[in-house]
Amino acid sequence: MYIASVGVSKFCFLFSLAFCGLLLLLIPALQPPSHQVIRPQPRAPVRPTQTSQLHHARVPAASVNAEGSDSASWLSKSSAAQEGVIKTVVTRTDSHSLMRGTDFPLFGGKGSYSRSRTWELLAFKDIFIAVKTTRKYHKSRLELLIKTWVSQAKEQTYIFTDGEDKELQMRTGANIINTNCSAAHTRQALCCKMSVEYDKFIESQKKWFCHVDDDNYLILPRLLQLLSSYHHSQDVYLGRPSLDHPIEATERVKSDGSVSVKFWFATGGAGFCISRGLALKMSPWASLGNFISTAEKIRLPDDCTIGYIIEALLEVTLTHTHLFHSHLENLRKLPTDTVLEQVTLSYGGFENTQNVVSIVGGFSKTDDPTRFKTVHCLLYADTDWCPKHNTHSKS
Repeated sequence: MYIASVGVSKFCFLFSLAFCGLLLLLIPALQPPSHQVIRPQPRAPVRPTQTSQLHHARVPAASVNAEGSDSASWLSKSSAAQEGVIKTVVTRTDSHSLMRGTDFPLFGGKGSYSRSRTWELLAFKDIFIAVKTTRKYHKSRLELLIKTWVSQAKEQTYIFTDGEDKELQMRTGANIINTNCSAAHTRQALCCKMSVEYDKFIESQKKWFCHVDDDNYLILPRLLQLLSSYHHSQDVYLGRPSLDHPIEATERVKSDGSVSVKFWFATGGAGFCISRGLALKMSPWASLGNFISTAEKIRLPDDCTIGYIIEALLEVTLTHTHLFHSHLENLRKLPTDTVLEQVTLSYGGFENTQNVVSIVGGFSKTDDPTRFKTVHCLLYADTDWCPKHNTHSKS
């Protein structure tokens, strides 16, 4: 009897040990699962987009020097600049607010979205500025540009003309290039000059190609600000159409056949800009004289041929902007308080002398019929020929 009870006790003892061991094994499985660490996912690459309105801090126009150092300082202070990304807000706006350009509008986008775009820090040395002129306008037009905005960007500005002017070149220090093209205002002559402009830009290794005419005032700080909202490696074609619809052209495919093509183009009279990434893609139709043969294919002028190559052949969309202005517009309608916020300005010719921006300053209209001197002195008040006390005079 005693032996049987001892056996039972040993059995209970061993069973207790086994049960405790089983519990020890099951305890981890019975505990609630621990929180998993969620690692940040990589951000999707930012794709370039067209926008209707870009909101960001403005660069004071008169505070940026010719090397863009102040602009670079302003941009580097932004946390977005350190990431290489700037957030943009796209909003629907009416035509009046688009014309005002008060928050640096970039037109061409459709709808209302919130997106982000890549951008880069630029200096003026990164921009190739081409001015198209002709020998007979060296005195009446070109000297005014050299005295005003070109004086702030001499190293970046290249003047393409059709005749030698060593005296003007030595006196002003401007980069004057004789294209040896015809002085006639014909399609062939215009395309000849544009062909030289394109080749010189490709040789320069600069990031942006911007073309203006000899009746444009280029507001350099605003140009730098505009181009900084893109990246030169993207496919960017910026400008203002002179038409409210795409142009239709007949493309000669063979000697016995043709097709019709439609495309937008930025008028050269208001100026336009092309990124280096896109310009390189234009090479088969634009480099080493190919631009002239391409223009002959559609029999249109130089600015139309640029649009044809980019929109019709490369299928890259023009980004419309109302910050560029030509003499074809009624410039008096441009709101006075937005004149210095534009990228290019122009003025009417002898047939329309009243077609100038409505802005007042230290010069009368008799002394400054184009208003370029007035604009320049408002931007660069320390210029030696500007009135020291730039009191507003009646226009």
